[in-house]
Amino acid sequence: MKPHSVSIIGAPTDVGASVRGANMGPDALRVAGVFEALARLVADVRDTGNLNGPLNPVLPPRGGYRHLPEVAAWNRLVHDAVEAELEAGRVPILVGGDHSLAIGSIAAVARRCRDAGRKLRVLWLDAHADFNTAALTPSGNVHGMPVACLCGFGPDELTQLGGPSPAIDPAEIRLVGIRSVDDAEKHFLREAGIAAFDMRCVDEIGMRQTLEQALAGVDAGTHLHVSLDVDFLDPEIAQGVGTPVRGGPTYREAQLCMEMIADTGRLSSLDIMELNPAFDHRNTTAELAVDLVESLFGKSTLIRPR
Repeated sequence: MKPHSVSIIGAPTDVGASVRGANMGPDALRVAGVFEALARLVADVRDTGNLNGPLNPVLPPRGGYRHLPEVAAWNRLVHDAVEAELEAGRVPILVGGDHSLAIGSIAAVARRCRDAGRKLRVLWLDAHADFNTAALTPSGNVHGMPVACLCGFGPDELTQLGGPSPAIDPAEIRLVGIRSVDDAEKHFLREAGIAAFDMRCVDEIGMRQTLEQALAGVDAGTHLHVSLDVDFLDPEIAQGVGTPVRGGPTYREAQLCMEMIADTGRLSSLDIMELNPAFDHRNTTAELAVDLVESLFGKSTLIRPR
């Protein structure tokens, strides 16, 4: 089943990131043709434009969080925008922007699922686990904390965006492709019981079996949300990110991942995060991201049996 209508929501901010530049990501994706690519695959595509939130004040952390008021403001905007598209029966595609914005996006999705009595599955495709807290990391950068915040570990301004905390249960999320996890974060992940498929797992069993396990249990009653951090990809093919980590998925591994997600027919919302044109070369990473989006929405070489 392919979605009949999708909405692109731009969130041009790097307020939660460790380096500047992700605020240019939404327009880089538009230049790379994300709207046109989707229009070839989906009956109704709408670009809602960019949200307008506070500027990055470029300040040091306060109370363990950098730019918490600004991050919270952006996430409230994202939450409301995603919620509005879901209520209209459309598939929201949030284009960022740094990955802290997924707090608002997924909080809105989780709220919608609770209200509708639907199961939720979140695929978090990322080089990083993003399960830090102010007590675990000295940087205070909130783009390293969204999974923790969604699971209820963080400030009220972020953990209660979509109603009571936590927004999601740890059993509802799968981390795929991770290869950079802080020491204290490793123990916290294990204690929380979050299913994480790191690159050693991909090396040992392959992307196919990894995705089969990550998607196990997804059925017709499941809302499948994909949160794609572009640094999920190996930096040899995706230079345009602020926090690259060697040893990520190859182009074909990433394509297989997207194609298997598309095969479920359950993709219902999407984040594309951390594209940073300041580190890119001739917008090639944005073009690669558009390739992956096409595969997520059903583009394939052949007509394959389901």
